[in-house]
Amino acid sequence: MIATKGGLTRSGPDIWKPVGRPEYLLQQVHKSLRNLGVEQIDLWQLHRIDPRVPADEQFDAVRSFIDQKLIRHAGLSEVSVENIKAASKFFDVATVQNRYNLVDRTSEDVLDYCTAQNIGFIPWFPLAAGDLAKPGSILDTMAGKYGAHPSQIALAWVLKRSPVMLPIPGTSQVAHLEQNAAAASLTLSDEDFAALDSEGRKAFQSTR
Repeated sequence: MIATKGGLTRSGPDIWKPVGRPEYLLQQVHKSLRNLGVEQIDLWQLHRIDPRVPADEQFDAVRSFIDQKLIRHAGLSEVSVENIKAASKFFDVATVQNRYNLVDRTSEDVLDYCTAQNIGFIPWFPLAAGDLAKPGSILDTMAGKYGAHPSQIALAWVLKRSPVMLPIPGTSQVAHLEQNAAAASLTLSDEDFAALDSEGRKAFQSTR
């Protein structure tokens, strides 16, 4: 399954601005179809809800892409529970892509909602662990216990957090890709999961 997103403009390095005009979103879909060399995109996600365009117009446009069979499934990115509910009036929200990891729980309520509604949750930046990954830390200790890397333990925690979790750890090296994939074979004990969860929540609260 190939997944992609649309709805941003890039006018310079690290400058990304949402553009949710229906005609622009349609252009984005057609561009992705050409670039990917497919007749239909398996999963297309609205990169951001543009605050300058009525949300209903953006959701209706996404619905039209499904009706035209340009895309098979549609998702959202960086949204709230309220956003998901609003979009669901126009199309079945297949996935939600929000930032989430052991020490960033900003989207905890969104994840819980997705879990309850069986909506795929795609956490970006899932390996971030901050000080919890330092030598002698809880992640470091558990890595030794499981014969794994701290990053693999952090990813194993994310995977155990919810059955709808679809993490997308980024990497530019094959070795890291294989290492990340191997984390799926790790099964944390309930006790270790709870210990990591507790330390992650403490770290998150300390940043707020």
